[in-house]
Amino acid sequence: MERRKFIKTASLTGVGLTLGSTLLNCDETVSEKITEQHSEAINDLYGIPLVVATWHVENATAKAMEILQAGGNALDAVEQGCRVEEADAKGQTVGKGGLPDREGNVTLDASIMDKHGNCGSVVYLQNVTHAVSVARKVMEETPHVMLAGEGAKQFALSKGFQSEDLLTEASKNAWEKWKINAQYQPIINIENHDTIGMLAIDKNGDISGACTTSGLAYKMEGRVGDSPIIGSGLFIDNDIGGCVATGLGEEVVKTVGSFLVVELMRQGKSPQQACEEAIGRIVNKPNSDYKNFQVGYVAVNKQGETGCYSIHQNFNMTKFQDGVNTQIQSDYFNKA
Repeated sequence: MERRKFIKTASLTGVGLTLGSTLLNCDETVSEKITEQHSEAINDLYGIPLVVATWHVENATAKAMEILQAGGNALDAVEQGCRVEEADAKGQTVGKGGLPDREGNVTLDASIMDKHGNCGSVVYLQNVTHAVSVARKVMEETPHVMLAGEGAKQFALSKGFQSEDLLTEASKNAWEKWKINAQYQPIINIENHDTIGMLAIDKNGDISGACTTSGLAYKMEGRVGDSPIIGSGLFIDNDIGGCVATGLGEEVVKTVGSFLVVELMRQGKSPQQACEEAIGRIVNKPNSDYKNFQVGYVAVNKQGETGCYSIHQNFNMTKFQDGVNTQIQSDYFNKA
């Protein structure tokens, strides 16, 4: 208030006007320097930029970090990073080459979420490799959050995506072999992971995330898991942090897992503590059959701290920060 009175009084004379203008310009300059120094301090303290992802996906995190180091934003980074896995026909859990449902159809689910809380997703998408990019188009170029099935496919084609057969010979052979006994195998581990979920923090400290999958192998036709469900497979709150999930999607959906992790961080828990409590919500449910399925979470908060936790062993997080792109083995609940 005293500064305001001074400027008002000084404006009564020409000298006062000049002085007032000088003070204002000085104040703006100081403010800009403080803001710049604060931003640099955040970068120095937290090692921004940062990329984390579920499972062993170092090529994907490397691509995302390439985007960030070139000055790109976190949204571009997670999209481009996930596209690496989607295009890898040798991987049988994401995009091209994904294992089919029990009818032999490769169906993809994906979601993406930006720093503003905008989000988009596709479910039961067929014949289009880059589901994560279609999800981004849904977010940015439609009034909707989610498109499904044939509608999602037609939308993708209208945006220039190419139609192609996603069932590779290797995945077809695996499906034919599975049909002999036709049994689900919900334990998901490093050899048979089901999703890539990725989180990134860019040079501005903004967070985005994406999640993409071909879903549970040999699922019932039409089945959708947690990956395209905002709040379950993915959730971002740019003021707090973000989380992605992997594993048996039905169990993640039942506890709205990724949203839960972010809310626990809002309450003051670290990413690691939040992931552990979210797993606890699953395994401690009455009559939980957790010994027969896997769920894992990866989380990051606004300060750049990370966490990962799963029900069973063999889950890991890939983390790229400060020039180091490495795997971090997750701690886990079921040590019996």
